[in-house]
Amino acid sequence: MKITAQAVGRTLKDAGSWRVILLHGDDGGLIRERARDAVRTVVDDLDDPFRLARLEAEEQDRLEEEALALSLTGGRRAVWLRGVQDGALDQLKTVLKQESDTLIVLEGLGLGSRSRLRQFAEKHEHVASIGCYPEEGRNLARTVADILAEDDLRLDRDGMAWLLGHLGHDRTLVRSEVEKLRLYGEPGSILTVDDVQACVGDSGQASLDDAVYAALAGNRLAADRAFERAVGDGASPVAFARVTLSVLERFQQAALLVRQGRSRQEAMAALKPPVFFRRKDEFLAGLKRWPFSSLSQAAQATQALELACKQSGAPDVLLCRRHLVRLCHPRAFEQD
Repeated sequence: MKITAQAVGRTLKDAGSWRVILLHGDDGGLIRERARDAVRTVVDDLDDPFRLARLEAEEQDRLEEEALALSLTGGRRAVWLRGVQDGALDQLKTVLKQESDTLIVLEGLGLGSRSRLRQFAEKHEHVASIGCYPEEGRNLARTVADILAEDDLRLDRDGMAWLLGHLGHDRTLVRSEVEKLRLYGEPGSILTVDDVQACVGDSGQASLDDAVYAALAGNRLAADRAFERAVGDGASPVAFARVTLSVLERFQQAALLVRQGRSRQEAMAALKPPVFFRRKDEFLAGLKRWPFSSLSQAAQATQALELACKQSGAPDVLLCRRHLVRLCHPRAFEQD
């Protein structure tokens, strides 16, 4: 069955009532976190080799064997398979036709909507199919707030805005950065933007943001410097494309409000989460330079850039440098 976003928490808490849990999507960290939670509803000790079988992608041909094996020490068993692909579908069908109380948890990072395994899971009454996608905006802010609340910590508005603008989208990376804040803050305190910057620091992600905002504002020199700093810190070309697309989407939202009659200041103030205060001047400068149509064309070109960067042997860093230069000139996208 296809599980809705609202029912995910309830489903995972009761994971043991399902035969199979399929976790798919683009957020590998979230997939792993939810897989662990699901397995723990059946097996307390994740190091118990008699009750938990851990399988990697190249071992998926053992799925049927492990799923139908009996526990030597008593108690329910679980099979946890990472990197599952459509090749496991026939074995899964065979297992589901037989009686077994073994819980099967499948990590299907990147399984598309056309995947035969995913389509089967979304229709079978004993299989829970759960999408795991990067959190953004209010959902990401809620996750951060919930993690900090475990230690009675809070972020002020500017601190949260800065953090949301610099976190990656992988759940594991998000939790890792927020854990730094948990260690830094005193219980009961409210953390400021200075506290957040002291913990999270100026990572490659932040430098990519700097590069894109500077380019959209027309500051070629600052954009080049920030991009080279990001590359030096290990930022990938694909990450550049995704950061660029995220920033362009924010500009599109504001530009649409301007087309509807709001001033640029009002449009920027209406964005959620709010624009980080130290970027407001650049944001307004970029919003003044870029018409909505050119932003749309730039977003499409950025999507094409990401695909190009994923091709084997592509000169991805060179493609990103070229794209960054184009982002300094709105007219460069008028003919796309």
